Amino acid sequence: MSQTTRVLTGITTTGTPHLGNYVGAIRPAIEHSRAPGVDSFFFLADYHALIKCEDPARIERSRLEIAATWLAAGLDPDRVTFYRQSDIPEIAELTWLLTCVTAKGLMNRAHAYKAAVDANLAAGEDADAAVTMGLYSYPILMAADILMFNAHRVPVGRDQVQHIEMARDVAQRFNHLFGRGRGFFVLPEAVVDEAVATLPGLDGRKMSKSYDNTIPLFDGGAKGLKNAIARIVTDSLEPGQPKDPSSNALLTLFEAFAGRDDSAAFADDLRGGLGWGEAKQRLFERIDGALAPMRERYEALIARPGDIEDVLQAGAAKARAVATPLLAQLREAVGLRRMHNAPAASSAPSADAPAKAAVPVFKQYREADGRFHFKLLDGEGRLLLHSAGFDAPREAGQRVAAIKAGGFQGADEAVALGEGVSVAEVTAALAALAAHEAEKKARA
Repeated sequence: MSQTTRVLTGITTTGTPHLGNYVGAIRPAIEHSRAPGVDSFFFLADYHALIKCEDPARIERSRLEIAATWLAAGLDPDRVTFYRQSDIPEIAELTWLLTCVTAKGLMNRAHAYKAAVDANLAAGEDADAAVTMGLYSYPILMAADILMFNAHRVPVGRDQVQHIEMARDVAQRFNHLFGRGRGFFVLPEAVVDEAVATLPGLDGRKMSKSYDNTIPLFDGGAKGLKNAIARIVTDSLEPGQPKDPSSNALLTLFEAFAGRDDSAAFADDLRGGLGWGEAKQRLFERIDGALAPMRERYEALIARPGDIEDVLQAGAAKARAVATPLLAQLREAVGLRRMHNAPAASSAPSADAPAKAAVPVFKQYREADGRFHFKLLDGEGRLLLHSAGFDAPREAGQRVAAIKAGGFQGADEAVALGEGVSVAEVTAALAALAAHEAEKKARA
């Protein structure tokens, strides 16, 4: 890896940021972007928003509010590349190039698609009822977002790790088919920061719009923030009665905006009988003290959307300076070339020349549940075998080695055949893989 690490973060434009978004994603991402040796790409994922939302006004408003939020929170557009996904036409074209090399079986295993199918079947509906191609293939669009800029690291929640693994699979497939000794794409790594805070909402559950328990970041101003904090659920203990600081969300929210000593003092005061009303007032003052300067910048930005547009257009120009040359190379690689660059007919390979067959491959990976799996793909990316989860990577590796050494005897509780695959096909693939590895060893 080069000395500079490229980090890419996408923000889906379907809503208004709340306090949990700020603490859990916006603040740490901006802090990381200031680190030396980091080249950060931040984008508004408005193509992704179309998968989830069919309200044009909501998407339009969300793009404005989210851009203003990140800028108000301290994102420096001169230091990072900040752009709208839809302003980079190269991403849409790359999505199609990647779609043409992505196995359908890979998309069948995407968590979001499988969840939609399961919900349909549970409701007695057709498996694919209301499933759009946007939902089905959005991991390919996500792969294009990442691979277009050859990001080394992609911060994601644990539920998105599978999509980064898919992006790696697709990148490897493209490199193998068209790389001719070079790799167009680096293989991205998922970054799951377990230390990033997850804020509780008004009812103590994770703060989420789906639970309707959020605290606004800027919406409604200081009054909206104070009213939301007043609705945080607490018990009925009176002022003067000792209170358990862990019984509700107040202390956790306070800790997100205060140092260790101030947080400890707040907890001690609760144990000493601090009333809930006064505790909520202190919490409001602490959070508002941090947000007020940002809120002022946010309101100024919202009032001048043209200024935000200028920032995004400048970011798009920076992004396209990276994307356009790479896409030109990719078009050349797949054969979408200018006619005056086309090879002469006499230089075309003979029809009798055998095509070099792609080699089957084993891949090991870790799923969102933390367990280790492997799969065997044929040269066209078709799934031949896939395993259940193993507790350790060594166990998965040992089973792969056993299959390579002793052949595949049939499905069992740990290893299953791909859909429509026969044992004979697996045996043939293993033989081809063994021959390829023997040839490599002989050449070495």
